[in-house]
This record gives sequence, C-alpha cells and structure tokens, in this order.
Amino acid sequence: MAEMNVKKDTGRLLKARHRGRIGQIGIYFSRQLVMFLYQNDWKVLPMAALIAGLVGMVIRNRLFINMEGTLMGGFALVMVCIWNGCFNSIQVICRERDVIKREHRSGMHISSYIVSHMLYQALLCLAQTAVTLYVTSVVGVQYPAEGLFTPWMIVDFGVSLFLITYASDMMSLWISTLAKNTTTAMTIMPFVLIFQLVFSGGMLSLPGWTHYITPFTISNPALKVIAAQGDYNNRPVMTIWNQLDKMRGKELSATVTVGQVADFLQNEDIPAIQKLRDTQLTRVFQLGELKDMMQGEAFQAFRQEHVLEQMSVADILKSAREADSFQGVREQVIKLDGPGMSVGEILDTLLADTEVMERLTETPVVSTTTVGDVLDLLDAEGLLEKYKDVSLGKDVYVRDLIDLVTGSETLQSFRDQSYTYSTTVGDLVNMIGEDRVKDLLQNKIADASYNSDYDNTPDNVMGYWLTLSLFVLAFAALSMITLEFIDKDKR
Repeated sequence: MAEMNVKKDTGRLLKARHRGRIGQIGIYFSRQLVMFLYQNDWKVLPMAALIAGLVGMVIRNRLFINMEGTLMGGFALVMVCIWNGCFNSIQVICRERDVIKREHRSGMHISSYIVSHMLYQALLCLAQTAVTLYVTSVVGVQYPAEGLFTPWMIVDFGVSLFLITYASDMMSLWISTLAKNTTTAMTIMPFVLIFQLVFSGGMLSLPGWTHYITPFTISNPALKVIAAQGDYNNRPVMTIWNQLDKMRGKELSATVTVGQVADFLQNEDIPAIQKLRDTQLTRVFQLGELKDMMQGEAFQAFRQEHVLEQMSVADILKSAREADSFQGVREQVIKLDGPGMSVGEILDTLLADTEVMERLTETPVVSTTTVGDVLDLLDAEGLLEKYKDVSLGKDVYVRDLIDLVTGSETLQSFRDQSYTYSTTVGDLVNMIGEDRVKDLLQNKIADASYNSDYDNTPDNVMGYWLTLSLFVLAFAALSMITLEFIDKDKR
C-alpha cells in the first residue's frame, strides 16, 4: 500500500513538474484566492476602510479646497496608499519560503509564481482603491467633477491611487523575498514607510544632496500626481491669511523720523508709492464745462434762488468793479497755460458792451428776481460758449504736493525729529482694506509656491502614471530575480 502511495505522489509530482508556465499561473492564482477567504487576507479591506475614514475626516475641508490643503491632503492619501500596499504583501513570500523552495525544486517556475501574485495583488489593490474612494466620499471629501482623461474626476483619481498602492505592494513583495522570516519583514516595514514619508520631496524641506534620492521613492511621483490632479497651482492660499486673522489683536509699534517718512514718500521704486504719487488731485478746468453743469438738476434748483437787493444788474457789475476788494483780483489771469484774460479784462469787456449794458440797466433786481433771471440777462450760456476754451487752474498730482512739502526748509529742519506710533494688526488691515490685504497675500504666496511639477496637464499626470507603472514592473522583476536564487539560500 505504501508503495502504491509513493507511485501516486510521484505521478502528481511529475505532472506538476511538466505543467507549463501559463498553467502554473492559474494554479497559484487560484490558491491565493482560497487564502484570501480562509487565511483572513480579506481583513485588509476593512482595515483600508478604517484608515480611509479617519484620514478623510481630517482632510475633507482641505483637499481640493486650497493650495496648502491640497498638498497636505494629497500627502495623507499617498501615505494611506503606501500603507495599504505594503501590508498587503510584506509577509506573503517569507511566510512560505520553505514551501517555495520545495515546489521550485519540484518544477515550479518562479516567473509564474510572481505573475500570479501580481494578478492577485492587483485585484486586492483595486478593491482597496474602491473602498478608499467610497469611504472618503462618504465622510465629506469633495472630488472635482471632471477629470483630464474621463468625464469623472473620481475615476482619474482612482487610477492614481491604484498605481500608488500597487507600486507599494510590489515593493513590499520584493522586501518579502529578501526577509528571512515574517518578524524580519515587519521590522523592516517601519523604516520603509519613514523613508517614503521623509523623501517624498513635497512636504519637508530637504537638503540638496537628497535630490538624487527622491526620484527613487514611490511617494515622490505619487504626491506630484495627486497635487497635479488637485490643480494645486490654481488653488487659493489661506493659511497665511488665517494666521494673520488670528493676530488681529496683536499690538504693533514703530519709531520713525520725519526724514525717513519723507524719503519713503519720494521713493518711486516702490509700486505703491509710485501709484500714490501719480494720483491726480486737480486738473485744468475749461469754462465750457460750466455750460454742461448748468443743465444739471442741482444747478436748476440754484437758479430758483431769489436775489434780494433792489438794484439793477448793471449797478451790481459797476459796484463790483469799483469795490476795493475787487482790485486785489483784477489782474488775476484765469488761463494758466496760455495768454488768457484777467478778471478785470473780462469785466471791462462786459461793461463796454453797450447793448448788454442797456439791457442790464433797465432790469432791476428785486425780491422776485432769481439767480436764473440774472443768468439769463447776462446770457450766461452765450458767454460760456464764447469763452469755452478759457482754462482755469492746472493739473496737480500728489507728487507735486509731496515734493513741495518734503522740499521745504521747514521740513528739512525737522528731519531728525522722531515719532513713535502704535496700532494693532487688525487696525492696520482695516486701514489698508481687508480684501486688498487678502488678495495681496494670496497672490504673492501663490506666485512663490508655484511648482511646474504640479501643473494640471495631461502630460504631467500621464508621466507620473508611467513612472508608477515602471516601479511596479521593476519591483516585480527584482522579486523574480531574488527568488531564482532561493535554492542557494541556506536559511
């Protein structure tokens, strides 16, 4: 009987030894599906749901909302994916090393064994990705509507999470081929996670020599692809403004001299000062503009005002010309940028017009006479039309006023006089304008934080997907090469 059993076992062994590579892939893949059910490998799915739920509740008000939140939330999701992938396969090889040795000597192809693991782990990572996306959506993470490659951003984002998880899974599979036993593998695991966290190149400021290391980490392209899909460069910046808002009650004080203020106001290299200096205070005023003003509602109301003196209009003009107070302004020229006419010349011209003077002499100014009546008698609109090109005043800018004051001898004598003032951050923000301060901070910090690696473009995203796919293939190849020498392993 014993001899018959030996013959049967030998028959099975010879049958397995001569089974082709494709056939062996099916055998080992089926065995791993059985292990999923009966050796509790399914527990990685509720574990993934728990981790995704905890992280999702933390990042739901940050991811895809602002610049810093997108980077921090993306980093958290990368760590979730790496954690899931690593614990999927960190023990699968080392826990059955003796079985692998025996079956390899019996005809097992290492390539078939690794490919079966690749297929099985791909399904496991796909399931974990679906669980992560679903749970994070339930807890409140708001995924953008449209993706770069599909009509649904959550599908594009799922591809990234799957590739990150799968690349980490294959990395751990390789580590499992190197580890002596499960204890050694689990001891190595924390160091791998820390290495991925520290050298991701996105969250921590790293010295220059580390730039040669970050390209060899899964976390580096992983963080970049999530930041790119989250449109990092076009998100607003909120952290600095929130910190400033918390400091509204903080007091500020400073001591400055008159000379420092004067020099600051004359510094045209500062855009804000240049803009202030170019502000126009007054401008050349054409008399013709008065004609347009006379048509306004406010001026029409003024025309109804009554003139109470009982005298003719001509008497008013003559009295005005003879008044002592008029002599001081008689020579005043009302057009400053040309020859112009003096006030006295204008009045003399008006009084020399016989036709006008006769009409004005015959017109008494009584209590029922209004300003409008006087203007009509003067033919104000006709006169304004006649002298419409006469200019009054001149263009005056803030810089003229600043230069006048800062150049005065009085101010020069006080240049060393110092003044201390105090205020609060809130008062300073209110003085400048809350919206202006907020926009300024956001724009400046956004410009400084811009990173071309995070541009939301199909080329960027596809490039990172390709990099993660290469990690998958590279670690799978390393796993095959390592296991090919398992027969020489004396452990």
